[in-house]
Amino acid sequence: MKVSVIGSGSWGTAIAILLAENGHAVRLWSYSAQECKNLQQYKENRPFLPGHIIPAAVQYTTNLADCAQADIVVCALPSFAVRKTFAQFAQFAKNEVIVNISKGLENDSLMTLSAVLREELPTCEITVMSGPSHAEEVAQKIPTTNVVASSNIETAKFVQDVFMNPYFRVYTHNDVLGVELGGSLKNVIALCAGISDGLGFGDNTKAALMTRGIYEITRLGVAMGANGDTFGGLSGIGDLIVTCTSMHSRNRRAGILIGQGKTPDEVRDEIKMVIEGINTCRAAKLLADKIGVEMPIINQAYAVLFEGKPAREATLSLMNRDKRHESEAGFLMI
Repeated sequence: MKVSVIGSGSWGTAIAILLAENGHAVRLWSYSAQECKNLQQYKENRPFLPGHIIPAAVQYTTNLADCAQADIVVCALPSFAVRKTFAQFAQFAKNEVIVNISKGLENDSLMTLSAVLREELPTCEITVMSGPSHAEEVAQKIPTTNVVASSNIETAKFVQDVFMNPYFRVYTHNDVLGVELGGSLKNVIALCAGISDGLGFGDNTKAALMTRGIYEITRLGVAMGANGDTFGGLSGIGDLIVTCTSMHSRNRRAGILIGQGKTPDEVRDEIKMVIEGINTCRAAKLLADKIGVEMPIINQAYAVLFEGKPAREATLSLMNRDKRHESEAGFLMI
């Protein structure tokens, strides 16, 4: 297959390596001419995925027109860059299958990224792939599983065939919204898990955040029309586990620094990579308020990130909430 990967960060690079090793003709797009030049010269993404050689067959470009007329176009951009980049790509697009592997929500519209892509690329078929998958481990060929979701199961199977190999197993799903929300919202809970670590709390606290976090994610997802069962799968609890527990997770690492007293701006400067959990927290808070869904962990994360509330005080606010029954009316009334 002819595949274009738009976005040359760590995840886009890892996917380009995987697809090239699967035998596909891969073109990797970068917004930066210097970054493109470095990729061509070193055959390695030294800032974001050092130590992993990119196959010689991968071609590089900064021209979106070069990425059109592919069988599959992969979106591997930071959430804030998705609409602008694909609005430009739209003039070249035909009927490509788009595979969104970016995670997040659009801040202004509160739309999912697949909805943004459908708006900008009405002639293309939009799918979403997500799951517990650190770029570093995929590049190391460590066994990994993901799920690809499409409203057309045959399209999902097509993408499954293109990506799957002995170290990257792909399942299919038809709940595009649920798969995408799980992958996006877990970044906020991972930030909270990192804040817990930074405050010096233990495994008990992190387990509580993860468990109650997936309840919150599910509650919002169901209210938006997703299938609640989706959040018990790879793109929900699976992605949540890996992001909350691993130091590969930039969201967890950012949370640790915030828990130690640094501001979000200081953390961004130190990590030097996009921290999707910060952006998604704001969008999730506004979305939950708009729909009328209670999300106490998200609310307290928002207060810490955007209102200057001390993290330890936010923890006490969560612990001192009114008494509840754990399974009260299922996921919808927690």
